[in-house]
Amino acid sequence: MAANQPTLAMSAELQASRRDATLILTISNPGARNALHPDMYAAAVETLTTAERDNSIRAVVLTGADHFFCAGGNLRRLLDTRSKDKSEQAASLDNLHGWIQAIRDCPKPVIAAVDGAAAGAGFSLALACDLLVAGASAKFLMAYAQVGLTPDGGASWFLSRALPRQLANEMLFEGKPVLAPRLHELGLINRVVPDGTALDAALDWADDLAALSPNALEHIKTLMHEAESNSLAAHFDAEKLHFLESLYHQDAQEGISAFLEKRKASYK
Repeated sequence: MAANQPTLAMSAELQASRRDATLILTISNPGARNALHPDMYAAAVETLTTAERDNSIRAVVLTGADHFFCAGGNLRRLLDTRSKDKSEQAASLDNLHGWIQAIRDCPKPVIAAVDGAAAGAGFSLALACDLLVAGASAKFLMAYAQVGLTPDGGASWFLSRALPRQLANEMLFEGKPVLAPRLHELGLINRVVPDGTALDAALDWADDLAALSPNALEHIKTLMHEAESNSLAAHFDAEKLHFLESLYHQDAQEGISAFLEKRKASYK
């Protein structure tokens, strides 16, 4: 969520489009800095679930319309929600978290392309992605405490793992914007690019990933998630399982043969 946001426009939607093997999801809410709306959540989960079954999709890029990623939740709507039963907002949070989980569970690489700003739950969405590309002037902030709120969208979970505890606390306590170059130095952002080019850079990166083994990328993504809770001994077993499944998959046959034959691999 972000402070001082405009009234939510009725045209808030999550737009889906394709470029070659990449699915592009665009958060669009004209006039409201692409603030989130509950109607987007179910659409996002459905779209990502469909993409999971579509072998022609090799990567997903999440971005915001008009060179602005996402201002987070809408405070006017939240203020109105206070007059309703808590269960309504609880259901909305469950649906937002379903979107975050769908990004994490998607077997395809998901890249966030951030220009402008990513605030509150918008920042959480970017953190949920596997890779993050940002414009040089892009701002990242968690301003919950400034308006008497606490994080959602997994923000505290992601930041506690991505940053030293003191820095994560500073971002969540103060809610001040942090620029992309600083977060790049800390390892939270993969690539910083000229302003206005984050989407193009993310799409080019997605093209590169599309040329790799989709089976291998899916197993690697799963392993990275399992590593967050596994002991080393348990993870040895997980790596063994995934390695064996990968070795006997057709992608390994093609990849190893292409390497030995000094040609570019072609994965189906």
